[in-house]
Amino acid sequence: MEYVSTRGGTRAVDFEGALFSGYAPDGGLFMPKCIPSLGRDTLQRWSSLSYPELVKELCSFFIPATLVPRNALDELIDRAFSRFRHKNVVHLSRLKDGLNILELWHGVTYAFKDLSLSCTGQFLQYFLEKKQKHVNILVGTSGDTGSSAIESVRGQKNMDIFVLLPKGLCTQIQELQMTTVIEDNVHVFAAHGNSDEIDEPIKELFADVDFAGKYNLMSLNSVNWSRIMVQIAHYFYAYFQCAPSLDTSPLPMVEIVVPTGGGGNITAGCIAQKMGLPIRLVTVVNSNDIIHRTVQNGDFSLAESVKATLASAMDIQEPYNVERILWLLSGSDSHLIKTLMEQFNTSKRLKLPEDLHRKLSETLASCSASDQDIVGAMWRCWEENQYLLCPHSAVAAHYHYSQPHSIPRCCLAPASAAKFQDALLRAGLVPQIPPEITALTAMETRSSPLERGQDWAQVLRGQIEAVTQQW
Repeated sequence: MEYVSTRGGTRAVDFEGALFSGYAPDGGLFMPKCIPSLGRDTLQRWSSLSYPELVKELCSFFIPATLVPRNALDELIDRAFSRFRHKNVVHLSRLKDGLNILELWHGVTYAFKDLSLSCTGQFLQYFLEKKQKHVNILVGTSGDTGSSAIESVRGQKNMDIFVLLPKGLCTQIQELQMTTVIEDNVHVFAAHGNSDEIDEPIKELFADVDFAGKYNLMSLNSVNWSRIMVQIAHYFYAYFQCAPSLDTSPLPMVEIVVPTGGGGNITAGCIAQKMGLPIRLVTVVNSNDIIHRTVQNGDFSLAESVKATLASAMDIQEPYNVERILWLLSGSDSHLIKTLMEQFNTSKRLKLPEDLHRKLSETLASCSASDQDIVGAMWRCWEENQYLLCPHSAVAAHYHYSQPHSIPRCCLAPASAAKFQDALLRAGLVPQIPPEITALTAMETRSSPLERGQDWAQVLRGQIEAVTQQW
């Protein structure tokens, strides 16, 4: 299995090369050169597998045994999921009115990113121990990625992690889950800017190929292929839980509704679909609706500004994984993708070619939800089920409540409601806070400020150089 850049200007790499990369050197994102196709027999055989078993099967397609032997791969994945609170790792709640909620948030930080990042952390450790190598991990976060990434590598001797969070734009709990981790290898920066502004210095450092190579920079954002790969399992598990029977021909369809920010999770869904899983995909967003506009009108263009919403982890204007989806739908046309993305990077506006837009709108349905819609869905779900939704999950529930369905439907729930107390209060609901989260408010915190007017990329360079000198 080889991995190629979506822009075609970089030599192919193996899984290890993709794992230890951020953006590809040509500015693109790594994708598998070919997507395996699964037949009916495989799907029927997999239908009784647990979530961890599905992750193992799927990862074995993309990580050859010559690189990680299958028994070692299975052990790494078992270790990754050992800290999850639910015995099944993920859990499907079947609620009234056909509302199926796949809870992806039973990891340490109560967010779905624990699933992919716990595995990715184990994969990193496996290769680093073999090669006696040190890496510097750069992560920008809009809320949950930072804490999940920190938990996946905290205390490890051969990794330092540098996390940029948007000061005041995460919830207090999200911020505390990052700033209370006092470890020598964890470096948190509180930036006075939004999620898209945080991405800029990170892109700048990765674009400096000499610096990135010298200091072994890598990313744990969803630019990293490993995260996309693990998330493919969400769709297979959701399908097998919700499909009425696999004995019919053709196999039944299941609609999966995906709250979307940077687009990593919906990219995994597109790959699952391409592998032969009979699913319809719906990408749902908040008022930052660039993906919705792209699906509906082919308009991949920035709005004037990022809007602060209750679903704060989705307050993103530049969903970089759309590049992967367009590459997939274009038939791996890297020349076209390079041209389109260079146009977008220059003008921040892009009208998709008609044929590509048609393929996108055939692959995805879409919906956007206002804060009022989010609050309404949270309230209705509680009234009907005594079940608390986080505001991101509520974006998916809003779609469910507003769109009739004729086939089984599953809404992905990316985070626990416990992390979003303000949104619950806004909906007139009473938060239910686990003791581990309550304890955060009494813990020591540590972070470094990044002020407006500072050269954030230069500050990061200095910190990375200083840390590396200690090795």
